[in-house]
Amino acid sequence: MTDTRKPRVFAGRHMAMILVAFFGVVMAVNFTMAHFALSTFGGKVVENSYVASQHYNEWLQRAAAQDRLGWQTTVTLDADRHVLLDVRKHGAPLDGLLASATISHPVGRTPPAAFGFAPAAGTVLRSTRPLAPGRWRLDLIVRHGADEARYRKDLQ
Repeated sequence: MTDTRKPRVFAGRHMAMILVAFFGVVMAVNFTMAHFALSTFGGKVVENSYVASQHYNEWLQRAAAQDRLGWQTTVTLDADRHVLLDVRKHGAPLDGLLASATISHPVGRTPPAAFGFAPAAGTVLRSTRPLAPGRWRLDLIVRHGADEARYRKDLQ
């Protein structure tokens, strides 16, 4: 028995369909990746990188001075989503702390807002208002007498 089927011819429209499908997949992947990149990163860390570089050594000195303080800072959320701040020095809690913070969305979806703290149980400080659900960046300033420390914490 012989095969009487005609062989299939690879024509120009087959090649056109392959090219359209290939570039369609490439474009779909590119648009998807661009969407993810734009939705997760605001694109700016500092306003002017040259001006920021002029303060680099000052920032290093401030960081070294903060390290010499020996403070261990714990930032958590309670059940009502209030921020709890516990600062210790060599394991002992510090009394008389003052704290303030700026809360912002890490990709700039909301404008930064001031956040205050009040004493809670023991030496723990508790934010004066709860944190909305979502991911947040807390820029924290803690003062104890003449000493000052700055921390950046991401919370969810």
